[in-house]
Amino acid sequence: MPMTALRVLGIDPGSRITGVGVVEADGQALRHIHSACIRVGEGDLGPRLARIYRGVADVIDQHGPEEVALEQVFLARNPHAALVLGHARGSALLAAVHSQRVVAHYSALEIKRAVVGTGRAGKAQVQYMVKMLLGLERNPPADAADALACAICHIHTRQMAARVSSREQVG
Repeated sequence: MPMTALRVLGIDPGSRITGVGVVEADGQALRHIHSACIRVGEGDLGPRLARIYRGVADVIDQHGPEEVALEQVFLARNPHAALVLGHARGSALLAAVHSQRVVAHYSALEIKRAVVGTGRAGKAQVQYMVKMLLGLERNPPADAADALACAICHIHTRQMAARVSSREQVG
């Protein structure tokens, strides 16, 4: 049984720039709905986290994704940087959960593998493949491309799970 249309918000959390991207899947067709970079800049962490929360909540309100895919925090060499990034991710997660959306979590390796075919892909490769998969005229900014890639990863994961489930029901 084919999966019905699904709209997914992908989020690439960052403490200064958080990428957001909304992709809609209808069968095998992918359609770019929205992408942007939420730029919160420098300054105190609290107000930056509030801007991330509000920016993600606004995208959810404006574009109505049914589900959210969130990139997991990578292990940074600097523990303080990892902690701050975790706070940014938490703000985005809170906005999604507060909006009562289903949230899935993916590592950068899983996202790159789903979109490019290798977990060691660079930023330029991700940007190019997102452009090609969504039929965009130009490469999106890196943070927005990562968010769109996260949404595409979730859609591919859902489609694969649906195919496996339908085969198990038949067999």
